[in-house]
Amino acid sequence: MRRWIIFISFLAVCVGLTIWVTEMKKIGIYPTFTYQYLLREARVHLLDLVFPSVLLAILIAVPLGVLITRSGLKRLASPVMGIVSAGMAIPSMGVIAIMVPILGLAVFQALGLKSFGTHPALVALVTWGVLPILRNTFAGINNISPGVLEAARGMGMTRGQIAWRVELPLALPVIMAGIRITTVILVGTAALAAIVGAGGLGRIILAGVNNGVPLITLQGAAPVAAIAIVLSTILGYVERRLTPRGVSIETAF
Repeated sequence: MRRWIIFISFLAVCVGLTIWVTEMKKIGIYPTFTYQYLLREARVHLLDLVFPSVLLAILIAVPLGVLITRSGLKRLASPVMGIVSAGMAIPSMGVIAIMVPILGLAVFQALGLKSFGTHPALVALVTWGVLPILRNTFAGINNISPGVLEAARGMGMTRGQIAWRVELPLALPVIMAGIRITTVILVGTAALAAIVGAGGLGRIILAGVNNGVPLITLQGAAPVAAIAIVLSTILGYVERRLTPRGVSIETAF
């Protein structure tokens, strides 16, 4: 009950601030953004940046996390997880600032695509988003009790059956925790993608910063916070539903 009170309170504050600034119509000589513009940029923020990057990160990170727990590839686990730890130490802003120019010069220009904008930003978001999910996938599978796996082998299960029917279901709550962390972080990081020409609510934040109008910055930042709160709560509920009774999953968020 307490968790829901906190969720509703924070969400109400974010929505209230957005409505308050939008209803001002004008701040000094600068007009505020309309509700239609806010909704359009929120749609771009979610459908063009956040959801695709999270989905692609899952499709890359989960299979890779499973592969490096296999007996023939376990020697790769240490260097891969070292790269993951080092990558997560880099701020998400740094990932965008580094990856977008590199991708723009090395890849997108060669393909005749725009060097800045949604596509390079999306690749940068996916690159960072892979890291928490990969870490949690590896940890979830690697920490399964050997006795459980021995029991599965004793029942005559093949390696594939053990992976699909035993390892993944047991690791799923931990994997979902990684997906939740990634989603919340990418909601905020996608706002930073506006500095490299991507759309989304970051455009409003950037407009406020460039014009020196904090309230317009707030008009973009408050919806970003609201979206992060809603998605974190939804995925947190899914995570708890997938967690077996008596098992506690500790996450950083």
